[in-house]
Amino acid sequence: MKLITNDKALLMAAPALLRGRSLGRYRTLDTAIAFRMGMGFPGDVNRGHPASIQPALNSPINPITLYGQPCVVDTAGGANAGVRPLSVGDGALTSIWGVVVRPYPIQQATTSNQSGAVPYGAVAPPTQQPVDVIRGGYVMVTCGVLNGAPAKGGAVFIWIAASGGGHVQGGFEGAASGGNTIALDVTDYSWNSPADSNGVAELILNKF
Repeated sequence: MKLITNDKALLMAAPALLRGRSLGRYRTLDTAIAFRMGMGFPGDVNRGHPASIQPALNSPINPITLYGQPCVVDTAGGANAGVRPLSVGDGALTSIWGVVVRPYPIQQATTSNQSGAVPYGAVAPPTQQPVDVIRGGYVMVTCGVLNGAPAKGGAVFIWIAASGGGHVQGGFEGAASGGNTIALDVTDYSWNSPADSNGVAELILNKF
């Protein structure tokens, strides 16, 4: 039998092939992966179990602006209270209602009613429809890392000051910044990973 090849690995494996023996490592050769896969998309529920997800009205006064955004109950809405993002007036909070979940598919009708055509895949959740909120489980969120990166088991912070300098009002942060952030209760909220190159990290909510 004549074997013609320039592949060094195959030439080394040829005797074993002819004898019908296992090739061991030569069966797969070596592989190098140059880049790490991204963590995921903000608002994605990363683990199907356990997860506690509830629908909630989107506040007509101060609506949710991003998937993966922390939210609290908008008490200004009265009987029709929905959920809203956090802002400068929430400096005393240590707990949130939950995190807005990214559904698929989803489409905003129009900015004012339930008919019309708006493309799929928009970043902002529909303002005229309820939103899903995860209250217990694992979810992917965007985390600001300018003051410090999140670490597995580490505390969770939310930026409540005005947006600016790379920080987003109502967004998660990996470290505290005096007067600009609030710290969430470490019993109920913690990080389960560092952030990837896009600033996305896995958040644990223990409010079951």
